[in-house]
Amino acid sequence: MYHNSRILLDNESGPFFYLSKIEGSNEARLWNKIFDYTERKLDLPHGCIKACVLIENILASFEMEEILYELKDHSAGLNCGIWDYSASFINKFGHRKEFVLPDRNKYVSMDRHFLKSYMDLVVKICHSHGAHATGGMAAPILPNGTTSGTVFKQIVDKVKGGKVKEIQAGVDGFMVYDLRLLQPMQQLFKKMSPTTNQHQIKRPDVNLTAKDLLKMPTGGVTQQGLRHNITVGILFIEAWLRGQGHYYLKGAVEDSATAEISRSQVWQWIRHKAALEDTGAVVTMEMVHNIVQEVIGERFWSAQNSEQFSTNQDKDRLLTAARMFEEIVTKRNFPEFITTYLNMDHTFLEYQKK
Repeated sequence: MYHNSRILLDNESGPFFYLSKIEGSNEARLWNKIFDYTERKLDLPHGCIKACVLIENILASFEMEEILYELKDHSAGLNCGIWDYSASFINKFGHRKEFVLPDRNKYVSMDRHFLKSYMDLVVKICHSHGAHATGGMAAPILPNGTTSGTVFKQIVDKVKGGKVKEIQAGVDGFMVYDLRLLQPMQQLFKKMSPTTNQHQIKRPDVNLTAKDLLKMPTGGVTQQGLRHNITVGILFIEAWLRGQGHYYLKGAVEDSATAEISRSQVWQWIRHKAALEDTGAVVTMEMVHNIVQEVIGERFWSAQNSEQFSTNQDKDRLLTAARMFEEIVTKRNFPEFITTYLNMDHTFLEYQKK
């Protein structure tokens, strides 16, 4: 802000912040004090700093109104994030068997009661106070050079399907990763909501209790889901070791949010000896280790026809990532954040030295 706030204000914008990982109103109060202090020290207009709080923690969902209040003139509303939010259930309650989360690709979506309730509550609370409620991010990526055609239409239609539900819930906006999706999604929003926001949608129909927010979806664990989570976790750590905070897999962007839910589920399934619904086999450390070895082998094999993992350094980095993933999913005590763990882990530090 010292370098940029004046430039932003002169361009009729402003210093805008995206506050993630907040768990309650006390943290929001601290941020508000920081914003007040910064505006005074830099002689900026009070309230020019705006912050959107990402409600990505189950504890924060019980204090959304208080979070808006504590930020006061600096609040820009609340935002939803499906995977970090889902992972927070494991983070906070993962030691309890009744909070085992099923295969996320098969059984976890915004249609499930606990997530639908969460988004509906975000909309109701924000609009009751004139604040913006923001939906989630669409992760699909269009193939290079694609701006039309069958593949383009299929991906756009898939993203639209999810965003229609968010607009109907009353959100005032949402995010896309691929900028080529921006125009069709803006057209969709304008078609369904002619006004610049949906503050007029107050959601009086939403009368939720703690049980609604804490109701775990039914469903089991699949071998494909276990393998996918392991792959996502390993490749995220490998990307992190390269200094990247995201990577692409099967036509979608993967980042710390998907890495969090992936490693969290594997940890939880091992801890509670979840049985695979397709084979009946119990998820164990040995099973996870075997799949890790298979994933590494597949990556090395595919590298024969591509530049990825083709050098010894690339292979060493992938092996290091695999070891770190196994370490993090087999710890007795759940590491709270994967990124914090990676930055502090001795293996990471040794790798950096090399």
